[in-house]
Amino acid sequence: MNTLTDLLYRYWNVNEVQLNLVIFANIFGALLLGLVAGYERTFHGRAAGMRTYGLVCMASCALTVLAGYPMNWFGGQTVTHFTTVMPADPTRVIQGIVTGIGFLGAGMIMKDGLNITGLTSAASLWSSSAIGILVGVGFYAAAILLTVLSASLMMFAQRLERMLPARPAIALSLTYRPGFEPSRSALDRAARERGYQVAGGSFNVRYSEGRHIWRFVCIEVDRSKALPITGLGSELAHLEGIEAFEIGHARN
Repeated sequence: MNTLTDLLYRYWNVNEVQLNLVIFANIFGALLLGLVAGYERTFHGRAAGMRTYGLVCMASCALTVLAGYPMNWFGGQTVTHFTTVMPADPTRVIQGIVTGIGFLGAGMIMKDGLNITGLTSAASLWSSSAIGILVGVGFYAAAILLTVLSASLMMFAQRLERMLPARPAIALSLTYRPGFEPSRSALDRAARERGYQVAGGSFNVRYSEGRHIWRFVCIEVDRSKALPITGLGSELAHLEGIEAFEIGHARN
């Protein structure tokens, strides 16, 4: 066989393809478990939901499982086929990649008030690094299948999240008129009447120029009574003491 044919055979022979399928089975199992863990976060209206957990779980599994088959890296070729000089240890290269991707991912996560964005983008970057590493060590079939899973998860998982039962959260910022003394018990009562509950630990109070400014997150607890954001906005405009307000979906 010529050199090109020999290389293709090394990377795509039956044993290599079977190993790639075993790796894919591990990755797919990690995806399912990650989705289950992420659903709990989605149910409570958190930013890191099924997509984020699924991507991170898949990528972590891929990076771990490939370390278990060093004899199959680079098509199963040994160092003596190319040179008598020992090359760099691939695991050290992988460690450097994972560390660098962590810094990039941290830069993509943004916090704006009570909202956190960029978590899924950071997780997809982590998954992309795992795909690149799989390609780098020669596990092409596993890399292709991981790419398909990652793309499918990012495109369709949000639809799945919307179909499943959940307790969505909304972020509110209420600015009261000067001199008005707001009541926490009255706020809790008003939230319950509209199918919501003020989330514990989310309360933030500020006082500026004679005005009380309250920021907090409400969790939907009764879907039959819960109003959409537009309906809540209309009611907030008529609540006693409210001078201005902001309302939006909370992903915290």
